[in-house]
Amino acid sequence: MSADMKRKVCIVTGTSSGIGYATAIGLAKLNATVVAVMRDSPKSAAALNEIKSKSGMDDSIIWMKADLSSQESIRAFVNEYNQRFNRLDVLINNAGVNNFKKTVTPEGIETTFAVNVLAPFLLSNLLLDKLRSSSPSRIVNVSSEAANGVKIDFENLQGEKKYSMFGQYGQTKLALNLITVELSRRLSGTGVTANFLHPGVIRSNLARGMNPLANLLLSFVKLFFGSPEKGARTSIHLATSPDVEAVSGKYFSGQREARANPLSYDESLASRMWKICEDLTKEKLPPAVAAPTG
Repeated sequence: MSADMKRKVCIVTGTSSGIGYATAIGLAKLNATVVAVMRDSPKSAAALNEIKSKSGMDDSIIWMKADLSSQESIRAFVNEYNQRFNRLDVLINNAGVNNFKKTVTPEGIETTFAVNVLAPFLLSNLLLDKLRSSSPSRIVNVSSEAANGVKIDFENLQGEKKYSMFGQYGQTKLALNLITVELSRRLSGTGVTANFLHPGVIRSNLARGMNPLANLLLSFVKLFFGSPEKGARTSIHLATSPDVEAVSGKYFSGQREARANPLSYDESLASRMWKICEDLTKEKLPPAVAAPTG
């Protein structure tokens, strides 16, 4: 069951296509104000127009520009958001990449790790004051079953020893699970929840840099994948349903609570991953955040 989101403000990253695009439409149809975070590109402009048209909510969809591989761009986005909005009810960290070849950001960080792990970490931390002052509020991180059956190799977090498309993607999604569970611990008692989810095996434009033959094969396989609309259902459920308002630190699949890779709940791994994210972003959240007073 979804609630009417009138007067609620939701940030959704990665809305130019796929699950993020469908999530933005779904939230807008529930009367939310949706801040669609996308790069500055013609594709993003076209997506914005389509989201407005398909939701029928022209005035409640706001495009704000950010490159989530860049910490500088993320910080600029947050500064602009804080100037324009006085509340934040839902942050959906949906954007993700799965690069065929290793690339690095201008800040020297491997791109898949930067977008899939550091961007959600940094956005959640930088927007936390806004989330707390708007509580009850929610952080929703889009993970993947690709995290199942993998381990964290702290000596190869950024492909320092070797890089593989699927290995790096799975490892970054497990890292996202770890920081989500750790974040939920640190937010206990604040009225801000943090959960993570598997959207299903969905048609998307996630893979980048594959050769033409591999792209052709993937295009054929995608015919059997679920629609982005189906993939958005669990994100929208966690963002809006009264049934999960007080639920935090949990993993969902098919709109139901599920069990993630057991390593996702390992406190020592989570603490270590959290510290790495702090060091790479130079952002620190206290071990336990006191509930707001007044």
